Amino acid sequence: MTSFDLPKWDAVVIGGGHNGLVCAAMLARSGRKVLVLEASPEIGGCARTEEFFPGFRVSTAHVLNRLSAEVVKALELDEYGAGNALHTPTPDPSPQGGGGPSRDFSASPSPLRGGVRGGGIGAATFAPSVALSPDGDHLTLHGAYGETLSGASDAEQAAWRELRAQLLRYAGVLKPLLSRRPPDLGDLSLGDKFSLSGTALALKRLGREDMRDFLRVLLMNVADLTDEQLADDRLKGLLAFDAVLGAHLGPRSPTSLLGLYYRLAGEIDGVAGAQAVPHGGMGAIIAAIRTAAERAGVNIRVGQSVSRITVEAGRATGVVLADGEEIRARTVISAINPATTFLDLVGARELDTGFVRKVKNIRMKGDAAKLHLALDRPPQFSGLEAAQVGRLVIAPSTNHVERAFNPSKYGEFSPEPVMEITLPSLADPSLAPDGACVLSAVVQYAPYALREGWETGKPKFLAAIMAQLEAYAPGIGKLVRHAELLTPADIETRYRMPGGHWHHGELQADQMLVSRPVAGWSGYDTPIDGLFLAGAGSHPGGGVSGLPGLNAARRMMERRDR
Repeated sequence: MTSFDLPKWDAVVIGGGHNGLVCAAMLARSGRKVLVLEASPEIGGCARTEEFFPGFRVSTAHVLNRLSAEVVKALELDEYGAGNALHTPTPDPSPQGGGGPSRDFSASPSPLRGGVRGGGIGAATFAPSVALSPDGDHLTLHGAYGETLSGASDAEQAAWRELRAQLLRYAGVLKPLLSRRPPDLGDLSLGDKFSLSGTALALKRLGREDMRDFLRVLLMNVADLTDEQLADDRLKGLLAFDAVLGAHLGPRSPTSLLGLYYRLAGEIDGVAGAQAVPHGGMGAIIAAIRTAAERAGVNIRVGQSVSRITVEAGRATGVVLADGEEIRARTVISAINPATTFLDLVGARELDTGFVRKVKNIRMKGDAAKLHLALDRPPQFSGLEAAQVGRLVIAPSTNHVERAFNPSKYGEFSPEPVMEITLPSLADPSLAPDGACVLSAVVQYAPYALREGWETGKPKFLAAIMAQLEAYAPGIGKLVRHAELLTPADIETRYRMPGGHWHHGELQADQMLVSRPVAGWSGYDTPIDGLFLAGAGSHPGGGVSGLPGLNAARRMMERRDR
């Protein structure tokens, strides 16, 4: 290699989503010269806040429930605005039920908000979850995933306290595995042994009875578990919805409970199960991560689509852009979809046939759509005195969620979809014009490969969604100035996500831990020397956690130290 050909960059990161930015920032802080290439005009991927109608802005990813405290601490995100995004006082529905006056829980002392927790974000405001009922008799989980439950009988509240504690204990056993690089079972390093010993210790601390029960329920479906311990259909429907959100599963599908554990293993402010609607949308979190990256010296270029990863003698040496520009680098990091990385940018010729077959078989067809409504004013949901900041969930029972799932198995959308609704402009009025309101909803089930095609099916699905909303918020249709419905096919096109799947691959037992993205290559390394993965398709998976980016950077730094 001549001096003219020497790499200008120590590392080039493909993809300016939050994981790519976290990885780039970590590498830059270790002294590397890092370049981030983002194909879109803006960074952030699904988490960027963007205008969908004049004066109305929203993030496609709208609820934060897994921002890693390690990422916050490592990048000092509180110094760059992440704290401000999470500390905005949020009105929480009264614990006395849907009909009482609203109360500001964020101003109340709480062991979940006392002082600086975990990574240093401080006293984050946790959003409540309201399980909407067709008759207006709603149920609400307050605090960190139901620290307090209102709207249910005393007996159900007692049963919930017991089940919630159990779920958090069991999710805590999995947390060490989900927060660290998955162990290489064929060649355990000291770090691998430490991670496994931490999980073994967490399991041992459960005690003999809990340990047996943990092993019994680990791969159960969520419907069977909730039927065992709960009686209230509203609460069971909410748990069923959360367990299968974003997955091609119904609550009675085997292993569906894993989705709930994955959710509860996440944290905000060091608190497991917490969730927040950030002030400024998820884009405020992206802005904080970007500032941390740029302060560390990362160079970010937007509107730069990578057409090829250059490979010489089995080693990645850089990238070629769509306009023909070649950029050389000592290390290439892909924070985009694994299938796109290997099949499109590297090419099958550079890879083993068996590996290519595994990549082609990754299941990643999305089943969730995203709805954005620009409303003249906040909607009025029956049974709620005022519009709420937090999550409003339409999933009135486990059976309703299962019935909504059934059509998607045959390439059809649900005529009575289930959905998670937020009104982000209530927490941040700058997201909408004065007096107006933004409604943001994740809607299931909407199969990526709709049998009749989305060009024909989209207007019908939007009508079904609006009919469902009308049943819970009468008159909402008359408030709509503009509706934007993103099907999985639209999400694929807009955010360059094959299959429109926000996890970049189903989070199911055979595609998690040591099998993510494929068996044998779960630790961010790839068959191409000098090429690493750092996106949601890697361990532990999707959600705005930053862990794939953080762990990938640590892996590269570990390799250099060796």
